[in-house]
Amino acid sequence: MTGLRKRVTVGFLSIVCLLFFSGMISLIELGHLSRDTGEILKANARNIELAKEMLDAAHEQNVALIRLSVFGDRSRDSLCRASMDRLENTLLVAQNEALDKSFLDSLAFATTELRIVTDNYLAFGDLRSRSDSLAADSLAGRPDSLGIRWYNEEYDALYGRLTAAIKNYMTSTQSSLAPRAEQMKKNAYRAVTPVLISVAVMIAIVLMLLYFLSIYCVSPIERMNKSLGDWLAFRIPFNVKGDLKDEVLELKERIETLINQSKQPKA
Repeated sequence: MTGLRKRVTVGFLSIVCLLFFSGMISLIELGHLSRDTGEILKANARNIELAKEMLDAAHEQNVALIRLSVFGDRSRDSLCRASMDRLENTLLVAQNEALDKSFLDSLAFATTELRIVTDNYLAFGDLRSRSDSLAADSLAGRPDSLGIRWYNEEYDALYGRLTAAIKNYMTSTQSSLAPRAEQMKKNAYRAVTPVLISVAVMIAIVLMLLYFLSIYCVSPIERMNKSLGDWLAFRIPFNVKGDLKDEVLELKERIETLINQSKQPKA
């Protein structure tokens, strides 16, 4: 490969390689950004799903316990226990999946308190129903003053703390959005930076190529073209001044050879 072609080829290959590597780096960083965004949205959706499941279980258990404690409906015993088990199982899933378990401490404590109070009341209710089953049957469906007082004084406050802890867990991902958003902002800048650097370097390379082609190729060819035209029109001696290199110098020398051959008399 001759000198002029080599320089032009190297220049354009440098631009191609720079575009390729900057594009690959940007794609990798954009992939990281997309993955982080997906993880945030997935974690938020999962938190909401688990919190909704816990709220449904707590509400179901609360309604069943009201029917049991206030109206003496003993058929709600199994529903109370099933709802409490559902709440605890969902909490266990949340604890296993959570990266930051600090938001679940208060929820776990409130769930344990509610479980203890509920189990104690159900055990007390079982003893009470066995000791006086006939009275229990006759009072079924009527408000129970002891149950109402127990619900208002003991259970209602615990249920309020539990639902508040569940709602706090539901919004827990919001508190982690700020640092994650800041990290995503840095990742976005990191993805764009290689492209900006590549654009700046490519502009510099293109300007260098333009200067090189203008000085070593375009200008000498223009001077040779003018000098050759003067020789053809006015027989002004062909003389191109300047620092010529590579193919341009070779072209000048061949033109001079042709001119010298044309001056020689024909045999």
